[in-house]
Amino acid sequence: MGEISFRLNGQTVRVADADPHTTLLSWLRQQGLTGSKEGCAEGECGACAVLLLRPDGSGSRLEAVNGCLLLLPSLAGQEVWTVEGLAQGRALHPVQEAMLQGGSQCGYCTPGFVVSMAAEYYRKNREGFDLEALSGNLCRCTGYRPIRDAAFALGRPSQTDPLAQRLALPAQAPESLEYSPPVGAAPASEPWRFYRPVSLKELFQTLAQHPTAKLVAGGTDWVVEVNQRAARAGVQVDLSQIPELQTLAWTDAYVEIGAGVTLSEAERWLEGRIPLLAGWFPLFASRLIRNRATLGGNLATASPIGDSPPVLLALGASLVLVSAKGERVVALEHFFTGYRQTLLQPGELIKAVRIPLPLLPESRFYKVSKRPMDDISTVAMGVALSRSRAGLVEAIRIGLGGVAATPVRAYQTEAFLLGKPWDESSLRKAVQVIKAEFQPIDDHRGSAAYRTAMLGSLLWKFYSETQGVMA
Repeated sequence: MGEISFRLNGQTVRVADADPHTTLLSWLRQQGLTGSKEGCAEGECGACAVLLLRPDGSGSRLEAVNGCLLLLPSLAGQEVWTVEGLAQGRALHPVQEAMLQGGSQCGYCTPGFVVSMAAEYYRKNREGFDLEALSGNLCRCTGYRPIRDAAFALGRPSQTDPLAQRLALPAQAPESLEYSPPVGAAPASEPWRFYRPVSLKELFQTLAQHPTAKLVAGGTDWVVEVNQRAARAGVQVDLSQIPELQTLAWTDAYVEIGAGVTLSEAERWLEGRIPLLAGWFPLFASRLIRNRATLGGNLATASPIGDSPPVLLALGASLVLVSAKGERVVALEHFFTGYRQTLLQPGELIKAVRIPLPLLPESRFYKVSKRPMDDISTVAMGVALSRSRAGLVEAIRIGLGGVAATPVRAYQTEAFLLGKPWDESSLRKAVQVIKAEFQPIDDHRGSAAYRTAMLGSLLWKFYSETQGVMA
């Protein structure tokens, strides 16, 4: 039913017989476009990076994303470039030329680095080169310095550059999609179906017919399951093109971020105006992942070690939930009901995240993990604090991940500190309270004793960083 039509390296391609669980990376390699590599199949190494055209005001922008996490049907009506599409005939692209001057070693990671560099190369109004653009690319030869040198050597695109000219034009608005491969093309008793609605009304009509459908936002969690555990869903529904989930608003009472807004887009829009989020964004996976991942998706998975809940709990966030029956607003601290469980009802989804204003003036996010960047947390803590002129704690919120079956608030510790001086005596006692408030589990990321110790250490770290500093 239907077909998948999109533009690849400037040419229109049509696919009518692919399993809806097929990733772009897998399909590309089947077509002989083997520049894109599979290194991890979970979006960690960047060897599969491709460029995806995205709307940007009156024009467009190029974003580097993981091809291994892009479901092929989600690309219908969109434009994609692979490393093969950057060169003009036999003339290499400037980024490719720069990498040849010592940045390419064994060559396995080179195509992914070239693609991520190209996204930064074409970023509008850039000054210099932001190395954060390469945060999702792994070099197994540890040849990062020559790669960095290649990035810093890049100039700006010429006026005749075909991709630069394309970015001056708007991206096509994708239309709704209903796709399933022909009977017999998929090894299933019933045809697999893939829907991409373009409005909430259309979404709810689809969910009325398929109430158990798998909802997919950025795909950075679900497609890992598809790749590594052979997970399959009879019906998948792509939420990425629903305008009602793409809202961004700053009002007198709250900041609202649509559940379908990517983390990179939220980061650009906020411009550091919420310091706690500004400190958290760079620690959430990599730029490649943040170009697809959404707040709604990260919250709906209800992982006890998800990074966004501790931050949003510290900010006092609420969620706007929506179904065919209407909307309701719930506090995030009441949203998680058990391990990987939420209070979402059948046919209901997260529409937006609301952060109340004014913000508490002092805040930090801390993440304890095996490595500082692009890793899953063992313990995560978000803290926001307000003090009186006399130095007493007027308000404090402490959000935690990795210490219980769900993300949690440290209510007992908050209550203990409220009204007390923000001083060493109070904090020494508060450290004992927070260490006794939770009973973490032992697992391969850390022991219960280690997690408990980290709770005290992180709270003390927050105190040491704010001691004597009045906002």
